[in-house]
Amino acid sequence: MPETAVLITAFATLFVVIDPPGLVPLFIALTQGMDADHRRRLALRACLIAGALLTLFGLAGESILGFIGISMPAFRIAGGILLFLTALDMLFERRTQRREGQKADHDHDPSVFPLATPLIAGPGAIATMILLMGQAPGWSGMAAMLGLMALVLVATFLFLLASPPLERLLGRTGVVVITRLLGMLLAALSVQFVIDGVRGTGLIG
Repeated sequence: MPETAVLITAFATLFVVIDPPGLVPLFIALTQGMDADHRRRLALRACLIAGALLTLFGLAGESILGFIGISMPAFRIAGGILLFLTALDMLFERRTQRREGQKADHDHDPSVFPLATPLIAGPGAIATMILLMGQAPGWSGMAAMLGLMALVLVATFLFLLASPPLERLLGRTGVVVITRLLGMLLAALSVQFVIDGVRGTGLIG
């Protein structure tokens, strides 16, 4: 079982990458005019599909990397760079602008696209799951990481359910402030991934 500090870091990393508060405005736009029950079903379906995708990549991602000859240290470095770029997007609002550009037609079900993927289970979240599962020792560690992923998705589901009152409470400025704070945290975590990857190559002690 991983140490408490490792679990807290893993939870924080996944939470920041998925960014449930940042999904609130988009979810409202995608479900405009829908009743509460319909919104709840869409949110649940999106989180379940995202969970299935992240579990699949978390369990099989390292095997796929090994098959094509990519080492975990190399993937940690690449994943850290990807997460750092995501952090920059959050800090400078480019991520929000891209998300808002993905608004779907209200006549079709947005739970699979764009909610489940790429908004919840996007490239950053998939890379994070592969990295975290690669660091998890044994079956107990992998189960712990999957449990943390489930907790983050539960939090995401609750944020989506509470999106109308949350948007009124936080306002546009509040959502931007939270997203930028999470971006700062993600930037630091992504640098740590790169350091761990370089250390894994043996270039530094």
